Amino acid sequence: MFFCFNIILVCVFCLSLLIISLIIPWGFLSYKASQLTEKMKEMQKFFGFKVTGKLDKETMEMMKKPRCGVPDVAAYSTFEGKPKWQTNKLTYRIVNYTPDMSVAEVDESMEKALQVWAKVTPLKFTCINRGTADIMISFGTRYHGDAYPFDGPQGTLAHAFAPSPAIGGDAHFDDDEFFTFRSSKGFVLFLVAAHEFGHSLGLSHSNVRGALMFPTYSFTDPDRFSLPSDDIRGIQSLYGKRMILKSTKVSAAVHVRSSGKTLLFIDKVYYRCVKCCIINKSP
Repeated sequence: MFFCFNIILVCVFCLSLLIISLIIPWGFLSYKASQLTEKMKEMQKFFGFKVTGKLDKETMEMMKKPRCGVPDVAAYSTFEGKPKWQTNKLTYRIVNYTPDMSVAEVDESMEKALQVWAKVTPLKFTCINRGTADIMISFGTRYHGDAYPFDGPQGTLAHAFAPSPAIGGDAHFDDDEFFTFRSSKGFVLFLVAAHEFGHSLGLSHSNVRGALMFPTYSFTDPDRFSLPSDDIRGIQSLYGKRMILKSTKVSAAVHVRSSGKTLLFIDKVYYRCVKCCIINKSP
């Protein structure tokens, strides 16, 4: 009887540890016991589950999946107050590197991840090698210098901070994870980084399955990746659309030497170009 009682205690203790290990990455430990049921309901509603307020099988399976460490909200969504950068020209710096990949692979992954957002907005990103950038990128484990420690392999893959002074915009990656260039035998750094940079630019999580800003990781061939429409609508709600001058006949063009700018006249509209316009000569 004593032996069975001990087994029951051990099982209850192990179950408690499992539950705690699941709820820590989702930020539930910061709530009082009386609030947990409501927060559980919010999460279930976010993912489109049956709303019970209980840690049922479906909810537990979702909580086990590798994910971003930023708390969930709703769909496409921005952070409270809609924080955004006040300039379209942003800098980034890779402070250190993961041993899982070559330096060149990390550099390419980060640049490609930022271009995901640049292709659909007026944003431009420049890499710097020293000093403080708008987006500081680093790899770390467990307690790594902010108030949001990582949890070891599998759980939280990374987190990033919304635009603001100091740590705002920075992206941190859990070096206890195994990151890859394009292999599914690990976590593709480009995919994780593209998601985190969405946070760096002001987007929160989306509850649209298939969206880049959905909170859990899902493998996609990085060479075939295309930014989903939900994410495009979200980022353009903050920064607007990227202006693309379609190939057309130019009525007239004037280059102003003093400013280095070129004015293009197309019908009754004129465009101002700065170091970006090449006009092919007609035969």
